[in-house]
Formats: sequence, structure tokens, C-alpha cells
Amino acid sequence: MRAMVLAAGQGTRLRPLTNRMPKALVPVAGRLMIEYPLLLLRHYGIREIMINLHHFGEQIENKLGTGKQFGLEISYSEESELLDTGGGLLKAKPFLQDETFIVINTDVLIDLDLASAIAFHKHKNSAVTLILRPDPDADRYGSIDIDSSAQICRFLTTHAQSPPLAPVRKLMFSGVQILEPTVFEYMAGMPQKFSTTRETYPKMLAAAEALYGFRFDGFWQDLGTAERITQAEAKLARGEASLHYL
Repeated sequence: MRAMVLAAGQGTRLRPLTNRMPKALVPVAGRLMIEYPLLLLRHYGIREIMINLHHFGEQIENKLGTGKQFGLEISYSEESELLDTGGGLLKAKPFLQDETFIVINTDVLIDLDLASAIAFHKHKNSAVTLILRPDPDADRYGSIDIDSSAQICRFLTTHAQSPPLAPVRKLMFSGVQILEPTVFEYMAGMPQKFSTTRETYPKMLAAAEALYGFRFDGFWQDLGTAERITQAEAKLARGEASLHYL
């Protein structure tokens, strides 16, 4: 299985740190931010990894190289302009199109049992499985609803063709997803720059593709701001949270 780590963003919320370096190389609890998704993937035997680059991308490539220091095989997809999530995945299609693959955002810490999530994805015969988490601000930031079978029945503002028969749970996307190459069929004809969450997945939901949410209740922390990095470091230092793959 292969994976893609999304690292092209400009990290505007982390300025002034990201005025001179990419977000992926910002230190978090003694490691580079991007090391966490790389080590999570390696722990579960996923060693062929694509990283997309844009903002100070050459610094990431110079630091990580081929990935040999981590026991990985890293390749890079350079974006001369930001392509958003959909455009970034479509550019990496030759690397990802042959089998199930994982996509992880650079700026999250998550203590996820990835093997269980993959088993869930396979069991459900899902085209897209999003790792979702409960959050009191889900509606504020854009909730995703799953029914009693964990099938996604509303993605942001798009509803499935058949309304759920039971109460739904409102959850939020964690930044980790498991995808089948089927997703590329729904990217045909798209402009160079587009979003999976705003364009591709709503289109798949409307077409009755199998989209599922794997509920995750463990430790998760967004690393998008200096304040949140400090919060994560404090939780790890106090032993309130841990990452089993380190």
C-alpha cells in the first residue's frame, strides 16, 4: 500500500515561522512536524510515500531526501502553484492509481490504529473512508454525518440520495483518509486546482458511491497554529497523550 502526505500548504497561520521554512519542518515536541505522519505510516508497513511540495518545498526534499533515514521510500510531487487537495492527488495519480492508498495531512497528530481503519475500509467495501472524530464545534467548521452503519449520509452541505432511517452522528474530518482509485474517476474534467472535500466527495455522495466514516475517539491535535503546537507539546510532556507508533 502507498500513501501521500499533503505538505504543499503555505502555513499562513504559523507565520512568522513559515516566512522562512515550510510548515512541515516546524519542530513539534523534538521532531519535525512531518515526521509524525511518516512514522505512523512506517509503523503499519507503508513505506512508499509521496509528498507534495510547494512553499519552500526544496527544504523538505533536502531534509528528507529519499527517506532512507526513516526506512522509507519517499518521492515528491512539486506543484508550481498550489493545486488544493484534489489537484494535488490528481497530479500524483500515476503513483497512487493501482491500489488502495492513504492520504494524511502534515499538520495533525493522531494516535490512530491505522490497521483497524484499513480493515474497516475493506470490510465496508468503501470507495472513501474518512477518519472522523467527535467535536463540539463540528457544525461551525463543517460537519460530516454518518448513519448507524457508519455510512456518510451528509458531506458538509451535500446529502446522500437516500435519507437515513435512524438518527445520525455529526463528526469532523481528522485529516486522515483511505481511498480507492475510484476517486480519480470523479476528477475527470476538473480544473487543475480543486478540492476533494468541496468537489470530489460531494459528487461521489450524490452518485451513491460507498463513503464511510471511521469514528476515532483517541488523541488528536491540529498543529495549524503556534498555540495548538504548544497545547500538543504540553499534553505529550504531561503524559496526557501518547503516540503508540513512536
